[in-house]
Amino acid sequence: MMLSVKYWLSEHSSIVNFRWSHTQSFGSTWSFLFSSIAVYVVAAVTLHGFLSLILHKRRRVRLGPIPAIHSLCISLISAVIFIGILLSAAAEIRDTRWLWRRTKTITTPFQWFLCFPLGTRPSGRVFFWSYVFYLSRFLHLFRTFFTILRHRKLTFFHLFNQSILLCMSFLWLEFSQSFQVLAILLATLLYSVVYGYRFWTAIGLPSFCFPFVVNCQVVLLGCNLVCHFGVLFLHFLKGGCSGMGAWGFNSVLNGLILWLFLNFYVKRHLRKRNVDDIRGQASSSSSTHFCGFSESKIKRE
Repeated sequence: MMLSVKYWLSEHSSIVNFRWSHTQSFGSTWSFLFSSIAVYVVAAVTLHGFLSLILHKRRRVRLGPIPAIHSLCISLISAVIFIGILLSAAAEIRDTRWLWRRTKTITTPFQWFLCFPLGTRPSGRVFFWSYVFYLSRFLHLFRTFFTILRHRKLTFFHLFNQSILLCMSFLWLEFSQSFQVLAILLATLLYSVVYGYRFWTAIGLPSFCFPFVVNCQVVLLGCNLVCHFGVLFLHFLKGGCSGMGAWGFNSVLNGLILWLFLNFYVKRHLRKRNVDDIRGQASSSSSTHFCGFSESKIKRE
């Protein structure tokens, strides 16, 4: 069973012989990237404006099981990408370790995860899964339209975040950017858990008592920030890493996403605290509530 999984996810000829090409890989051109982002933004804004004209502000559009199915699909796809790129990375390390001694730029597998040697081309196992990850980013865009239909909300941060993440995954392939293997591992692990949790709650099962999704996103952004410093350190220590121009651009975009996210997170936290304080002052009950159960209920049980 394990050998079969390894073969189909890391040793198949389509994976081993993969090569990022503008003529052979779907969605590999700059025009496709920019036109896709433009269509996404225009469609989201148009849908939000159209619903605002024809429906009352508080009226929601019911989508049935579609969001739950979407979350389940992304969770499963992310899990497959995580396992695939993990097995492929192990195979690449096994096959190229002998070359590290000649280049003297990369000496350990962890350094390879952070810093590709100069001259690395976007071909082979890990770039195949990077390409699959890039294509999977288009599935994430549908969540924007679900949010518009179900909650009648559209924010600049959401549009900017989805567009930039799509752009960054394209740059990873286009410039053989360092750090992408570790970034994909962290992202797909997070997506498999977060979207699995969203599927869990969408079918009516109980949710956590804390903002689970937001906390996971904070952890991911923190890990990415630490790893970016590691890439910069190895770049100057080992004489250069592949795709540092794209890495610098992505670092700026990551910084903008982190700033916007923290700004949104802090405002939301402060707003929630103010609401809780008002409710606490207005409440005359002495029982403590948590996770949907009150202290008085627990005592009776």
